Amino acid sequence: MKKKLFAVSSLVLMAALLAGCTDLNKPINDSSTGFWSQWFVLPLSKFIISVAHLFWNSYGLAIIITTIIVRLVLLPLMAKQVKSSQAMQQLQPKIKALQEKYSSKDQNTQKKLQEEQMKLFQEHSVNPLAGCLPILIQMPILFAFYQAIMRTSEIKTQSFLWFQLGSADPFYILPIIAAATTFLQQKIMIGRMGNTNPQMSMMLYVFPIMIAVPAFYFPSALALYWVVGNIFMIFQTYIIYEKQDDNKDSKAVGGAKQK
Repeated sequence: MKKKLFAVSSLVLMAALLAGCTDLNKPINDSSTGFWSQWFVLPLSKFIISVAHLFWNSYGLAIIITTIIVRLVLLPLMAKQVKSSQAMQQLQPKIKALQEKYSSKDQNTQKKLQEEQMKLFQEHSVNPLAGCLPILIQMPILFAFYQAIMRTSEIKTQSFLWFQLGSADPFYILPIIAAATTFLQQKIMIGRMGNTNPQMSMMLYVFPIMIAVPAFYFPSALALYWVVGNIFMIFQTYIIYEKQDDNKDSKAVGGAKQK
């Protein structure tokens, strides 16, 4: 778990540093320099502009469509995350048994515990870091979205529905929806996994707050991205789990017929 958190934190910090070294007041265009600007922010900015031109120059619709496309691209990774999370859940009794067996806190015992856990993961083809992959990929996209909004005047200055894309929601509606959909998405995920882990239960309430507080101050376009992404993930969770349930039922029926 510590290695998992360290890997996530390191890569998120790296993305944040790359994004943070860029001047937000400098417009993004073909003459922009720097790895982050050229390979992350500029392509995303151009893509949003291209989509907007196809939909009556509405940058709000362009952000919604771009978000859905990003989520569709990440769909295989999310399915893998669900599969990995379920496998880890099934291994919890064996992991707890190992932790009880090697409960001593001395260095040799803890090393033996890690070796046994890794052997267990290998035997069941489980990668404990697989669940972090979608998060790691989403963070650079989120930072790039923020900079694409702030450094592209067409996006930053246009209004959509009741808010201006480059400014915070004046009525705080989007941050509240972002928190509510984050809570709902997390609750559905935990419920489908049957996870009773106290840490997961705590994150069910902490994570929506972590999303809502920045959303009160960040550009509305970023909150819109998060809301649309959450709604997509809610439907995606149902689809992935329903498909897996159907596969289990098919295997159960096939096994019954063989008997």
